[in-house]
Amino acid sequence: MSSRNRPEGKILETVGVFEAVKQHGKYETGQLFLHSVFGYRGIVLFPWHARLYDRDITPPMTDSKPEPPGAHGSKEVKGKTHTYYQVLIDTRDCPHISQRSQTEAVTFLANHDDSRALYAIPGLDYVSHEDILPYNSTEQVPIQHELFERFLMYNPAKSPPFTARDTLKAWQEKNHPWLELSDVHRETTENIRVTVIPFYMGMRWRYCIRLENLGNEVVQLRERHWRIFSLSGTLETVRGRGVVGREPVLSKEQPAFQYSSHVSLQAPSGHMWGTFRIERTDGSHFDVRIPPFSLESNKDDKAPPAGYTF
Repeated sequence: MSSRNRPEGKILETVGVFEAVKQHGKYETGQLFLHSVFGYRGIVLFPWHARLYDRDITPPMTDSKPEPPGAHGSKEVKGKTHTYYQVLIDTRDCPHISQRSQTEAVTFLANHDDSRALYAIPGLDYVSHEDILPYNSTEQVPIQHELFERFLMYNPAKSPPFTARDTLKAWQEKNHPWLELSDVHRETTENIRVTVIPFYMGMRWRYCIRLENLGNEVVQLRERHWRIFSLSGTLETVRGRGVVGREPVLSKEQPAFQYSSHVSLQAPSGHMWGTFRIERTDGSHFDVRIPPFSLESNKDDKAPPAGYTF
C-alpha cells in the first residue's frame, strides 16, 4: 500500500502492508486501517456496540423499533448488534476527502446551561466494521494527529503495536455519555442508502448522515425535507437546498457523502424523519427516504463532557 498524498514529482512511498479483513470478532485499539469508502488512513481508539435498525431487511415482529407518529410506512424494524469504532484520522488525508466527508471534527456541548457553547475534537470519526481495511506499519508514529501520542504508545511486543495510554482510558470514561454510539438507522431507496447515527449532547442532539450511491447512475442531492416531532406536541417541517451548504454529486468514482448537523427540541425527546430530493443526469427527480430515528435524552443524570484537556 502506497501513499497518494505526496508532493508533485515525488515517487510513491510504502506506508504499510494490508492485513486480512476480520469477518468475525472486532479490531483492537491501535489497529491501523484504510477507510474503504473515503480512503483516509486512521487508527482505532476503541469499539462501540450499536443497535443497527436496517429497514432494508424484513425482520420478525419482535424486539422491533416502532414507527414515530406521522412517519412514512408502517414497518417495524428489529435492531441487531453491530460494531462501530471511534477512530483518529490522519490529518494528511483530510484535504483529499473534504468534498466527500465532514471529517474535520466531532462536536460536543460544553455544558448544560449554555446550549450554544459547542467545542470540537478535530479528526475524530465513527467507522463501521465493514469500512475498515486493516494494515500494519513499521513506523512508530504512522498516523499524524495531535492526539495520537497523547492517546497511544508504541509497544512492539503487542499486536497491533499501539496500546492505549491512561489518558485515552480516562478520556473515554469521562466522555462516554457524549461519545456513545447506541443506535444506527439505515434505509435504501432506488440504490441510494441513507445511514443516520444520532447522539445526545445535553439539551441538543447531533446526527451524522451518510448517503451512498449503490448503483451506477450519477445523481445529485438537491433538497432536504425534514419532519421533526417533539413530545411537547409540536411537529416542525424544515425544507432547504442541499445539506450543510452543499449539493453533493454521488457517482461510481465518489459514491458517498457524509455530514453532521444538530437539532434542539422543546422536550426531552422526539423523532425525526424525512426525504432527500435527488436529481438524475436527465433532470428527473426522485425522493430518498431518511429512516425515522429517535431523539432520546436518556443521559440527563450524567455530568457535562470534559473535552480533551491534559
